[in-house]
Amino acid sequence: MSEHTDTDIIWHNARLATFDPNHAQPYGLLEHHALVVRDGRIVDILPESALASRKGKRIDLEGRLVTPGLIDCHTHLVFGGSRATEWEQRLNGVSYQTISANGGGINATVQATRAASEEELTRLAQQRLRRLMQEGVTTLEVKSGYGLDMANERKMLHVAQHLAATNAVDISPTLLAAHAIPTEYKGRGEDYITLVCEDIMPTLWQEGLFEAVDAFCENVGFTPEQTDRVFSAAQVLNIPVKGHVEQLSSLGGAQLVSRYKGRSADHIEYLTEEGVAAMADSGTVAVLLPGAFYFLNETQKPPVDTLRRYHVPMAVATDYNPGTSPFASLHLAMNMACVKFGLTPEEAWTGVTRHAARALGREHSHGQLAVGFVADFAIWDAEHPVEMVYEPGRNPLWQRVFRGEVTP
Repeated sequence: MSEHTDTDIIWHNARLATFDPNHAQPYGLLEHHALVVRDGRIVDILPESALASRKGKRIDLEGRLVTPGLIDCHTHLVFGGSRATEWEQRLNGVSYQTISANGGGINATVQATRAASEEELTRLAQQRLRRLMQEGVTTLEVKSGYGLDMANERKMLHVAQHLAATNAVDISPTLLAAHAIPTEYKGRGEDYITLVCEDIMPTLWQEGLFEAVDAFCENVGFTPEQTDRVFSAAQVLNIPVKGHVEQLSSLGGAQLVSRYKGRSADHIEYLTEEGVAAMADSGTVAVLLPGAFYFLNETQKPPVDTLRRYHVPMAVATDYNPGTSPFASLHLAMNMACVKFGLTPEEAWTGVTRHAARALGREHSHGQLAVGFVADFAIWDAEHPVEMVYEPGRNPLWQRVFRGEVTP
């Protein structure tokens, strides 16, 4: 128990879903408990019976449910333009290859993002961010990857930086310059990877604009050898890595990420048992992205049972992006993870709290209601955490708390 002070805030008369693995109950649930917050961190978790002599300002939660703030550990929140008409074309039978040949696909988003000002990108991203925050999200990752040159990758990361400075939210920026080959480098993928490794990555890292490096290792992205070049260059600079891997084919991307002790391997629908074993050995988190699976009407599911058997932590994220997952709802992603991938509701919740924090390198400070962790939490007019998974169209968020302060 910490030293008592009059400045403590005591959030009491609550049901706490702590997601602390030290508590054996499902969801780490503690009935009739209180959180004691000081200077933006949790300093005590106490039963109501221990509060009689506790100093501090008290806030009666009237039996409401409290969870850690939600964490969306994979988003492409910053981009220009829209791909809605492209989606309509696909539903009308036009192939992706035809759409791409006519200027659609990811390079359409690149073109729109390059053309947009930093102010316009910020305005659009703010609207998307607000929707996530209204569902109780307090931490999220934001990737670059629609600039594909120095100036526009920098512009995207500046937007992420601005969002973090002007909102009550923790943003983890990721450099995804190795997302696609820009049109000006068509047929010269190796040259573009050289630009990423020798120019874009070290310069923007020196400018302090990102926390980790990502790459799209796929038959429509970059080869394992090209991805290895990116990860090797990141390792020289001591930059953590993660990867978009095994989404459409099995190329050994998970093993590659694991060889570099990567934070996460994301998508992973075509993940093999060898890849799962490598992730288990390296401590790499499996990030499941059911929104893209649903939107693309895929059929190959991630090997959830094998991930369970190897005790690989599974996170769940929105993958919010204009082309394959235009869903700014982490509640919906949790529901999809249960319905489409077979996760239990508790696994889905752990995937947007404790395991999502680990995927962002924040496992010692975020994703749990535990002493020493940041006081980021969501207060719900709900009896049980399953309610937010069961009915994603209803949002029972009562208050969102960031660093101990109630936010709009």
